[in-house]
Amino acid sequence: MKIIGLLGGMSWESTASYYKAINEDVNQQLGGLHSAKISLFSVDFDEIEKLQYQGDWQQTATILSEAAKRVELAGADFMLICTNTMHKVYDDIDAAINIPILHIADATADRLKLNNIDTVGLLGTGFTMKQDFYKGRLKSLHGIDVIVPHDEQQKVVHDIIYGELCLGEFKPSSKASYLQIVEDLFSRGAQAIILGCTEIALLINQSDTEIPLYDTTSIHAAAAVNYALNLK
Repeated sequence: MKIIGLLGGMSWESTASYYKAINEDVNQQLGGLHSAKISLFSVDFDEIEKLQYQGDWQQTATILSEAAKRVELAGADFMLICTNTMHKVYDDIDAAINIPILHIADATADRLKLNNIDTVGLLGTGFTMKQDFYKGRLKSLHGIDVIVPHDEQQKVVHDIIYGELCLGEFKPSSKASYLQIVEDLFSRGAQAIILGCTEIALLINQSDTEIPLYDTTSIHAAAAVNYALNLK
């Protein structure tokens, strides 16, 4: 079994979901008392969040690259960046270490292609929905078209992530707002919806809607287990 490196804390709420999902999957695959071998470094998200809003992505890249080096030094054979948004600085982190990083958008695209989905809606932070580092990768590398919410809807999605979900708050009114936006994306041609922020699945899940939802946290975690156990 390979040692899974986790670069987490963005937020710690979703990193806990990664840890749980990975260990449960390893146990399901191997049985008994088996659990995953994990090297985890969790950053202080307050520091990262402030830099995001300042637009200082280079400093976030420096902080996360140093954290990634610690994960590698702790024995990880490969790594996950446990957040969608900070894949914006994926290339910087990848260049700073000597172990592979499983990209969250690639893992998600692989799952979408298995189900013959080529047009998706995307929910995420404002950074992920507006900028091209995630949408562009899905299109250029995987041929998947992406539809994002309208500007006012993007603000709702973003504000709920940072103002509620990252703080462990899950309001019925926010769930209703998200599901309404999911319906709108579907009406605009999306075959499925990517939950493209690792906290979103803490608020909505497949039991809430008949529209297919793709939870990037669980997909990324499953890809890590497959890689660690040489299942693909």
